[in-house]
Amino acid sequence: MAMKMTSSSSSSSSSPFLIILSLLLSSTFLNRYSSEELLQLNDDVLGLIVFKSALQDPLNSLNSWNEDDNSPCAWNFVKCNPKNNRVSQISLDGLNLSGKIGRGLEKLQFLEILSLTNNNLSGTINQELGFLINLKRLNLCNNNLLGEIPLSLSNLSSLQFLDLSQNHLSGPLLDTLFRNLSSLRHLSLARNVLEGQIPNTLFKCGILNHLNLSNNHFSGNPFFSTLTRLRTLDLSNNALSGSVPNGMAFVHNLKELYLNKNQFSGSLPYDIGFCPHLLKLDFSNNLFTGTVPNSLRRLNQLKFLSLSNNFVNGEFPQWIGEMSSLEFLDFSNNGLIGFVPTSIADLKMLRFLSLCNNKLNGSVPNGLFDMKLDVLDLSRNEFTGDIPPVTSNFFENLQVLDLSRNNLMGDIPSEMGLFARLRYLNLSWNHLESRLPPEFGYFQNLTVLDLRNNGLVGQIPGDICDSSSLEIMQLDGNSLTGSIPEEIGNCSSLSLLSLSCNNLTGLIPKSMSLLSKLKILKLEFNQLTGEIPQDLGKLENLLIANVSYNRLVGRLPLGGIFPTLDQSAIEGNLGICSPLLKGPCKLNVPKPLVLDPYAYGNQIRGDRNREHSKSSKNHRFLSVSSIVAISAAALIAFGVMVISLINASVRRRISFVDNALESMCSSSTKSANLAAGKLILFDSKSCPHWLSANLESIINKSTEIGEGVFGTVYKATLGEERTTMVAIKKLVTSNTLQYHEEFDRELRILGKARHPNLIPLKGYYWTPNLQLLVSDYAVNGSLQAKLHEPSPSSPPLSWPNRFKIVLGIAKGLSHLHHSFRPPIIHYNIKPSNVLLDENLNPKISDFGLARLVTKVDKYVLSNRLQSAYIAPELACRSLRVNEKCDVYGFGVLILELVTGRRPVEYGEDNVVILSDHVRMLLEHGDVLDCVDSSMGDYPEDEILPVVKLALVCTSQIPSSRPSMAEVVQILEVIKTPVPHRMGAY
Repeated sequence: MAMKMTSSSSSSSSSPFLIILSLLLSSTFLNRYSSEELLQLNDDVLGLIVFKSALQDPLNSLNSWNEDDNSPCAWNFVKCNPKNNRVSQISLDGLNLSGKIGRGLEKLQFLEILSLTNNNLSGTINQELGFLINLKRLNLCNNNLLGEIPLSLSNLSSLQFLDLSQNHLSGPLLDTLFRNLSSLRHLSLARNVLEGQIPNTLFKCGILNHLNLSNNHFSGNPFFSTLTRLRTLDLSNNALSGSVPNGMAFVHNLKELYLNKNQFSGSLPYDIGFCPHLLKLDFSNNLFTGTVPNSLRRLNQLKFLSLSNNFVNGEFPQWIGEMSSLEFLDFSNNGLIGFVPTSIADLKMLRFLSLCNNKLNGSVPNGLFDMKLDVLDLSRNEFTGDIPPVTSNFFENLQVLDLSRNNLMGDIPSEMGLFARLRYLNLSWNHLESRLPPEFGYFQNLTVLDLRNNGLVGQIPGDICDSSSLEIMQLDGNSLTGSIPEEIGNCSSLSLLSLSCNNLTGLIPKSMSLLSKLKILKLEFNQLTGEIPQDLGKLENLLIANVSYNRLVGRLPLGGIFPTLDQSAIEGNLGICSPLLKGPCKLNVPKPLVLDPYAYGNQIRGDRNREHSKSSKNHRFLSVSSIVAISAAALIAFGVMVISLINASVRRRISFVDNALESMCSSSTKSANLAAGKLILFDSKSCPHWLSANLESIINKSTEIGEGVFGTVYKATLGEERTTMVAIKKLVTSNTLQYHEEFDRELRILGKARHPNLIPLKGYYWTPNLQLLVSDYAVNGSLQAKLHEPSPSSPPLSWPNRFKIVLGIAKGLSHLHHSFRPPIIHYNIKPSNVLLDENLNPKISDFGLARLVTKVDKYVLSNRLQSAYIAPELACRSLRVNEKCDVYGFGVLILELVTGRRPVEYGEDNVVILSDHVRMLLEHGDVLDCVDSSMGDYPEDEILPVVKLALVCTSQIPSSRPSMAEVVQILEVIKTPVPHRMGAY
């Protein structure tokens, strides 16, 4: 084969040796051509054929690339400069190519555009690309390239466009990488694994107008305000920190600014409003503090504004209505106060509005319900008053409406049923007291209906399931009556149905067995009767079911989840048949048919005989009734008399014993100024009046060892010989039980709570004005002191000991929750209420003390138990707080043990919530960065699932948290050295 050399080829600076060397990667050429023939190839043809040899081309897109051609200018996806017939552009986008970017391209010395996007190219970026000195546009985005960005790219002084995004590039960016790229206008390195600080030389690329470094691991504090010609800046989803300096006015042409999902702190730049062309601004998910900058009101072209998930405070901006172009506004999860101005309705272009989880109050502006919104979220605020009337504009486009966790009252507007596009409706945790509007059956696209914890009355409408799209229906915690409608079976898409804590009656409908997608069924705390339909056992996807505390009887369904339900899911009924229950088993067996022999007279008798027979029968019946009544009355009277005699005898015996003990144990040192009380010790025969004789020496400042939510704790030795060390808690008397009988009953229940991981209650001392609790004294102190206030000589807790503490606390709480009915709820589980014995075994103290409060409601709890361990529902308006609030506190305690950090830490410029911080690290795959380094080595396959369990326990939704019995099971699985346990978890 003979080929003529072009003039451009002959003038090339490459030597024959270098050309042959570049072909060593292509075995095809070595086998096919001699060295003399290789020298005659056109440089562009040669380079492209070598480049092609390293690629796999499953679609045969490059078939036209033929090494026998004199020029590549007619090849597909190749363009040449007509002045010199040299290749100027290669665009191989989306051809499903794989393999590597091999050698050869460096021969294309006139190449200006190289685009290989949306393929499956792997390996590193070839260093030889740095020899393409005329290259203006390099686009390698959306491949599988890895390794570091080669420094040779800094030689591309003509480069204007560089996009390496959506690959797996890693490592830091060398500071000299951008030193010669003064022509760069567009740079995107987004969605890689790059780290370290952003090079200072980048901020000297004076004509750069598009910069995207998002979704990497960059750190430090960038000074992007020097890039005065920027139009788009995206630094989102990195680890950048520090304050954002003022000087935004110099970035005059900026249109889009994304700093979200970093760790920026300090105040928002006050002059951000002096970027008049801004269209999108996202500062969300940072640590910003201070108020909303007043200059924002100048941005009348801004369409997107998000400050969510920061610590922004101060008054809600009353000028918000001046930002007339806004389409998206998100101020959620901050600390804004005040009311929302009516002028917000002037934002006619607004489609998304979220102000949730602030401290906003006042009424919901009527104008909001006359806007063409797609999403409206005002949840977790302090709004009051009625839900405004709904207009046709409002329900035309609305897809998401969340007004939950406010103080809204009144009726649910019936017009809500006309929202044709509504997918999510949440009005839960308010004070709404209406009936469920029948118009709710008109929903066509609704997937989530959450009306929990209101005051809704009346029956559940039968047509509420006319929409087959409903997946979640939560009506629990209301005052609904009547039966569950048979039409519930029409909700064919339901995966969660919760009707618990209402006043529902009647049978569980058999049509519920048609809900084939149902995963969670909660019917507890109602008045449902009859048997559970056996067909419910056919629900193969059902994972959780609870029918406890109803009036159900009979056998459980044989299939599905029902044979494996634990006691807590079925207890509190009239007679469910299960070996887990100690009560009676009642079956709905029909009663035998008994015929009255007098119901029919002898047909051959006359009317007179029939009347005589009837009269005789009635007479006999009345006689028997009279005898039964008289006998019953006599028996009752006799029983009353016997019981009275027994009670009198018992009282005399108790009085005799008390008098005898009093005379035996009287003390001449009894203080006259203290009311005489009685010490009750559950497992001791110590003298009952010893404590009152020594109160002054016990209850004083010198013996005080701590102070808790329910009172002050003192150290004492019990008994005349002072040999038993105990802890004495002096209860706060306000709002505690004032009758000795009630106090004694509750304390004796707590006294029965004996478990290796509980501090046993030994007894109590009671007078109307003074109540003391006696319990074991813990010599080694609390977990709080061991974890956060260790002595210099005390070694840090190792991971095995921390895991043992976590498991022990879980077992203790599980005993309180599942061994008593109603369960004993701690309400304030935290390290200071966990004591350690000599072997570092945990023992929970102060459990069940809320039972001694006359009214355990959210007001008492929120006033007394305010801390980072308190579940969010304790601050809301529910009267049905359950043991899941302990699960929340337990989850926070786990995170504290794993990280060694306090649940809330206050810095100079920010506040760190531990659970949120760990959750963010887990999402980014960096959760091991938060593990307490002081505990030494630890197994990752234990730490990771324990952290995940803690985050599940701290879910904001109580029903999403596991029970403590389930927690114990999970921890024991983690503890068991089973191969591949992490995958199963």
